[in-house]
Amino acid sequence: MTDPYDRSLGYSIGKIAANIVTVSHHHPDHDCVAAVGGKPKIVEGPGEYEISDVIITGISSFHDDQRGAIRGKNTAYLIELDEVTVCHLGDLGHVPSSEQVEEMSDVDVLLTPVGGVSTINAATAAETVSLVQPKIVIPMHFKTEVVRRELEPLDRFLKEMGLKTVTPQPKLTVIKTSLPTQTQVVVLDYRR
Repeated sequence: MTDPYDRSLGYSIGKIAANIVTVSHHHPDHDCVAAVGGKPKIVEGPGEYEISDVIITGISSFHDDQRGAIRGKNTAYLIELDEVTVCHLGDLGHVPSSEQVEEMSDVDVLLTPVGGVSTINAATAAETVSLVQPKIVIPMHFKTEVVRRELEPLDRFLKEMGLKTVTPQPKLTVIKTSLPTQTQVVVLDYRR
């Protein structure tokens, strides 16, 4: 589980259990570990972790484009599982540095915020995708009819990526052999 959220976001997390929880930063909409069942190992902050054959690398970043002066620090996570590398950017607030891009060079699936305001916006997210060059991009942190805060809508990111619409999917299963050869945007449907 990455960045479990509280109800202030507008969504219900439901009943979920996990073995591992990553926390990108300590804001209630990204750090509601108490909502996760089981006895998960909590990963919070930069570093390298190996838990139950899952390799996790926390990459130090910032929640804003002022080196954290406004919103603080953020940790992006590389999660290697079954030969697939997923990168969850958390609430990244800036274009990744060349060092950060180098650390993310083998990302298969990139989860990126796209809604601006408190994270990168659509244009910066598209630039990040161009730098990281993942096989699959999953946009997150954007305005929906459920979200209670001001964020930009998904269509701005899709436009930046040269797409008009993408049909949301309820679920995505990824295995190394099924990865596309060119970057593909996948929109996941959300719980209402």
